[in-house]
Formats: sequence, structure tokens, C-alpha cells
Amino acid sequence: VTRTGYNTMGLYTQYSKLTQYAKNQILGVNRNAAGKDGVPFQMLVSQHISHSRLAVIVIGLFTLAAGIILSSIPWLDYIILKNLKLRDGSLSFHYWQKPGVIRLTKVYIFNVTNPDGFLMQGEKPKLQEIGPFVYREDMEKVNIKFHENGTVSYQHKKILQFVPELSVNKEEKITVPNIPLLTLSTQSNNLGYWVQKTISLLLSMSSYKPFVTITADELVFGYDDKLVALAHQFYPKRKRPAEKMGLLINRNGTLPEVHNIYTGTTGMHEFGLLAKLNGKDTLPFWKEAPCNALRASEGSFFPPRYFTKADVVHVYDKDLCRILPMQYRRSVSKHGISADLFTPTDNIFESVDVDPGNKCYCPGNEFCPPKGLQNISPCQFDAPVYLSFPHFLDADPKLLEPFEGLSADREKHQSYFKIQPKLGVPVEGKIRAQLNLKVDQAPYVSSVKDFPSIIFPIMWVEEGIDDLTPTIRRWIYLATTFADVACPLMTYGFIFLGTCVILGVFVNAYKSLVFTKETIEIGMKNLQRRSSAYIYTSNRFISRRDTYTLLDLNEEENELN
Repeated sequence: VTRTGYNTMGLYTQYSKLTQYAKNQILGVNRNAAGKDGVPFQMLVSQHISHSRLAVIVIGLFTLAAGIILSSIPWLDYIILKNLKLRDGSLSFHYWQKPGVIRLTKVYIFNVTNPDGFLMQGEKPKLQEIGPFVYREDMEKVNIKFHENGTVSYQHKKILQFVPELSVNKEEKITVPNIPLLTLSTQSNNLGYWVQKTISLLLSMSSYKPFVTITADELVFGYDDKLVALAHQFYPKRKRPAEKMGLLINRNGTLPEVHNIYTGTTGMHEFGLLAKLNGKDTLPFWKEAPCNALRASEGSFFPPRYFTKADVVHVYDKDLCRILPMQYRRSVSKHGISADLFTPTDNIFESVDVDPGNKCYCPGNEFCPPKGLQNISPCQFDAPVYLSFPHFLDADPKLLEPFEGLSADREKHQSYFKIQPKLGVPVEGKIRAQLNLKVDQAPYVSSVKDFPSIIFPIMWVEEGIDDLTPTIRRWIYLATTFADVACPLMTYGFIFLGTCVILGVFVNAYKSLVFTKETIEIGMKNLQRRSSAYIYTSNRFISRRDTYTLLDLNEEENELN
């Protein structure tokens, strides 16, 4: 039995050597080195040395490891964010500094067709919407300065150019309320009786009327008015209007406001948000929070919702005189680019009775407007101007009752932004706002004594972009839609390719060793025959060398033949 066990160990040794040779074949080890272990040379079909096999294994392992690593880390996000953060010379900087997009400002003016019937006969004002008067806004950021705290300061430079092919005749005469006169008469109610009578006398001598007939271009960019000229000369600097009366007169040229925004280097949760305005971290128009909050985007970039998970974004525009909260509504697509649709929150212009948080927009004993109106007089030289959505969209129905010709349409009049969630870049956006004059009846001012107390709509404006430039649109598409598909395909492709290469090398190496059924059967029979011979000749000397060999298939076949 002992001898049989010894013989079995010899067989095990031979198979172990054969296995070691297979390993050497896989790794491309020199066959002579393997031959020293006593592996039968005739069992090997593949007898050449393959250094390339080891190289293929290394490539396979590298590809597999690369796929696993790339699939487990956000490497693509790192590349995108590196180019997204505002740095001098970065791709996002060039888009931000001079966007190159077609930004249009569309003006619609309410022409009063029955001014005499309204004043003399008590008729409802009949309003006829005239427009659009379209202006192309060429904008760039100037006086740019980066700061070590991760912010950048700049000023806007804007040039508005009339686009006649998209507009109605800007020389058409339009009848609108006399804003300077009605502003003066409304404010005179806070003065004494004799002061009001003095004002009435002076106005009567100058033949002022409560309505003026002017062109659209004059209303937008200014016309001469004696009251405005006097205010420009004598009013304090903070409240001093321009030399002419024009609703958009201060929009051309380099604007005085100095913006300071976060560049994203301190975190994407603050990317594009205002840090300061004219050196202050609150809005100067309001004294209390939350009305004086400044944490908002100026419209170029927003903190990506992909990182913030926030459903509300905020936009700041000086003409709005406040930040505008926008609520996420749903996911949309534009030119194959995914985007999130944001529209104003439901309570943005809510009355203070429902939302006491809006009380800071009418401090002290100041008039708090009904739902749908926003006081913007601090931004309009203290004129009683109120903001609303066009045609009093989502406003108190009582605001519509005094007029004929107003009809709100959500599709045409609602503001919105479509923002790419991973980059925070708007792919489309429109801000639509209506300017209204709050008139208080002044019975002691003869020229306007028949003008009743009313919130009178003057015009509404649409600003925004319909599309991005092809270059920016292509970059956004590659960084989002294309990358979302290509990145997983590449990483998992690496894993699949690396696995196939490694398996292929192993399979090919083991195929080079011929283990046929006949060879194994013959070897086993030979083992049994020799083991029996050792048992019967136990008194003879025992050879310490191996007592069995594996036979070559070709030699056995010759013997059988």
C-alpha cells in the first residue's frame, strides 16, 4: 500500500509540474526553465516563447481597471465644472463676458382711445395694445475684476437698437397718461391745501393735461417735459430723474451699478449668485428682510439644480426692484438639451393679508397693494409706479374691472426660465412685467381733478432670449446630453473589453496543452498496470525514480496500430 501511495504521489507530482508549465505558458515564461521541472516535452503543443502574451494581459488588466475606476468616480463632472467656473480665459468666461446671444426687448404700450370719455363722461378707459416695439440689446460686461474670495466684480454695458423688421411703426402716435403730472398731483395730496392750490395755479398756467399724445419711441427713450426738467435740477441726487421723461431712458451705455458675483470656485451652491451690489450685501431699496435680500442670480448663471436639489431659484433685475423667486415646474427639452422649467412662485405678489412677509415692501403707513402688484417707487425716483404681470395676470380681479381691452394670457404673459440642471445655464428665458401708475385723485389740482383714483397700466415689457449661439448650444449638448450617453458606454466598454482580453488569453493558453480523452485513458491504464506490478514484486528493490510516465498520444496510436 505504501508503494502504491508513493506511486500516486509521483503521478500527482507529474500533474503538478504540468500545471506549473501551463502557468508558465500563460505568463510567457521560458520553456527551458519549465523543462527543468521535468515536464514531459511531448505533452506540449505550443512550444514557442510569447513575450507578447504578457503584454496583452497587462493591457487587459489596465483596460479593466480603467473602466472600474472611471465608472466609480465623477471624472466627467470634474472636467465640466473646471470649464464651467468663471476664470479668466475659461470657456464659461467668454460666454458670460460677451454672450453674443440675440437678446430682445419688446415693448407693448396701452393706447387710450377714449381719454375725454373717461374724464368727462365716466367711461371705462378703453385700452388698445400697440406693439411690439422691438429693440435688440447688445450687452457685455466691462470693468471686470476677479477677487481672492472667489467673486468677480463688473458693470453692464448695454446698447439698445431698434429692429424695424420685427416692430410696428415707432412713429405712430399713442395717447397715454401724463406720468410726471399725475405723479406730482398724487404726491401733492400729502401737502397742505394752499400748497395744492399753488401747484394747481402753476399747472393751469402751463396748460398741462392729464393725457399726452406722443410716439412710442418718445415714451421709451425720452421726450422733453418741464416738470421732469425741474425735478432733475432741484431734486436730491438719489431721487433725481433724467433730464427727459422716458421709461427706458437709462438703459443705454455703461450702467452705474457694480455687481459682484460668486465664480463657483468656493462651491457650486453659490455659483452665479450676487455677493454684493454697489459694495453692499443687501438691496438698497428696502430696509427690512426678506425684502432687501440679495441672494439671487443676475440671469447669466444659476447654481445647478443637479447639485443643489433646490426647487426655487431667484433672479435679480433692477427694473423689478426686488429679487424674483421662480418655482420649478417640470422638466422640458430644447434642441435635445434637457432643461428645468421655472415660473414665478404663486405667492410672489401676494397681498400682506395672506402673506405678511410682503409687508416690508410697504413700510410704515404706506399703501399696501392688492394681490398682483409690487411697489417699485424706490427704483423710479419715488414716483408711484407699481409692477405687475402683463394684463394683470394672476392679480386681484378688481384691478381689471375699471378697464376695457385687457385680457391675460398665460402663454403670452407669464415669465419663465428654462435652465439646464447640470450646468445652471439658461437655454431660454423671458421676464415679462407691466408698469402701472397709481393715481390718487387730487380734487384741489384743477387740471387733473376729474382723474379718479386708479391703478392705470402704461405698458408692458418682455426681455429675454429665445436661443443660444450655436457654439454655446453645441458645448452644452456635448457636456450634457451626449456625455450622459457616451460616458457610461465608454466606461462599461472598458470593463467588457478588458474582461474579454484577459479571458481570451487564459483560454488560448490552456488550449495549447493537449488533454485528449484517449491520452488520459491510456495514461490511467498504464498507471494501473504498473501499480499492480509493484505489488507483486515487493521483494525486489524499489526504484526511487518515477515509475510512470504519461504517454504521447501519437506513440500510443502507433503501438495500437
